Amino acid sequence: MNTKVSIIVPVYNAEQFLEETICSVIRQEFRDWELLLVDDCSTDKSAEIAEACAARDERVKLICQAKNQGAAAARNRGVKEAEGRYIAFLDADDLWKPQRLSAEFAFMQEKHAGFVFSGYEFGDCEGNGTGRIVHVPERLTYRQALKNTTIFTSTVLFDTKRIPKELIFMPLVKSEDTACWWNILRQGHTAYGLDENLALYRRSRETLSSNKLEAIRRIWNLYRNVERLSLPYSLYNFAFYAVRAVLRRI
Repeated sequence: MNTKVSIIVPVYNAEQFLEETICSVIRQEFRDWELLLVDDCSTDKSAEIAEACAARDERVKLICQAKNQGAAAARNRGVKEAEGRYIAFLDADDLWKPQRLSAEFAFMQEKHAGFVFSGYEFGDCEGNGTGRIVHVPERLTYRQALKNTTIFTSTVLFDTKRIPKELIFMPLVKSEDTACWWNILRQGHTAYGLDENLALYRRSRETLSSNKLEAIRRIWNLYRNVERLSLPYSLYNFAFYAVRAVLRRI
């Protein structure tokens, strides 16, 4: 049985955090994994850091994009080259708890699921938890997910025997991860939430202050131009999204 998890990390100018992120993978209790670091033409020392880590652990692999194409394309390159049956995503500045993979893998087998995700904690730019933990629902269908965007990219796990790889490829739109989850769920799949804090979402002050309006624009674009929802139904879902987004941050 192939139990290998392919962990895909899009890397772009992440030298400040990358080694710590890689170490959080190496410390996983679950050992059957490969780490695909997809460098998107970084101009800092990210590729050198990734190469040095790969030299120390054969499970770590550096993949270099020919040109800068963004995080979605980098993740898709990783999905294409993944050897594992299971796919997990991790952003280059986020951190995993040591039990992240083992807990989600066991949860996935228990639920006979193809798509699982977990809770997480907001962290500061130094990687310290702030105590603000996001709890997740037991399950999400497509209609439920339109109102509840708590699926965090660095917590998802897919079984490609249940969720075809072609569905895991992310569209080249803003908020591509949310668009991907919705597309998978729209096909009739269900996402199961493990309500345990298994990851740390690192956020800088710049992220907090500058991305709020952009996040609103992105989610609205998904409703109207990607999902092609009617204006009333978009407003209905957006109201729930906005309330939950605020609650996650207080």
